[in-house]
Amino acid sequence: MRSTKGRMFAGLTVAIVTPFRDGLVDYPALCRSVDWHISQGTHCLAPVGTTGESPTVDHEEHEKIIETVVQQASGRIKVMPGTGSNSTKEAVRLTKFAKKAGADGALVVGPYYNKPTQDGYYLHFKAIAEEAGLPVVLYNIPGRTASNILPETIARLAEIPQIVAVKEATGSLDQASQIAALCDLTILSGDDSLTLPLMSIGGEGIVSVVGNLVPADMKAMVHAFASGQLETALGWHRKLFFLCRDLLGIATNPIPVKTALKLLGRDTGELRLPLCPLDIAGEQKVRQTLVNYGLLPN
Repeated sequence: MRSTKGRMFAGLTVAIVTPFRDGLVDYPALCRSVDWHISQGTHCLAPVGTTGESPTVDHEEHEKIIETVVQQASGRIKVMPGTGSNSTKEAVRLTKFAKKAGADGALVVGPYYNKPTQDGYYLHFKAIAEEAGLPVVLYNIPGRTASNILPETIARLAEIPQIVAVKEATGSLDQASQIAALCDLTILSGDDSLTLPLMSIGGEGIVSVVGNLVPADMKAMVHAFASGQLETALGWHRKLFFLCRDLLGIATNPIPVKTALKLLGRDTGELRLPLCPLDIAGEQKVRQTLVNYGLLPN
């Protein structure tokens, strides 16, 4: 039987962008984003993840973003902030702060750059889960961290009560299938375009980037599959696929989605270095992708 805590993160979680204005975090815009997602029916928000430019917010901003989102949510939507670090001590501190702020869980990415062994991964996540006492969703994205958390290690971690789910962003359905066979963690897709394929092998939702733009559509696909409406789910997959592929393939996340939000009038599009704006040709590709989906007029 799957963990009750883990299943609380089934469905649509949106990894929300961090809005900036004139170099500073735009907290009023962040609050408006929370309210908008509530109106759209999003199940859960994941602030200060990769999409939220967590590498370039300082410690004070990171904590204030978590606190702001939790307070604005006010129990109306679940909040699962990113609290990962390549320092175990720092990840524990951030996760403890998230618990104190009232978050429902924490999305904890594998340590990046220092490439721990599998035992190192195990001890890292074990320390975070046990010391912080907050439900932890593992986040495995080797393309960002340069190292893979193997299914066997994830199965070991699943035995720790506080570890309840995994965001699977390896792009490998074989790896996701191994995880599903080895343990009872709730598996969430970390790749928008693979959401339906991953759900077909036991996944229960998505931590979405494109959900910043069309959360109701992503939710409709996830709900359709979960309720056995397979043809409807496949229809949504085919519609969403090109938005996911074409938009997110233009440049490093979150550059394209912030550009899209700017074009839709919902964000300044401002980024922090080393991320920088698209050139004119890149922005035109984003615009055309939005036109093709029907989000902007032709």
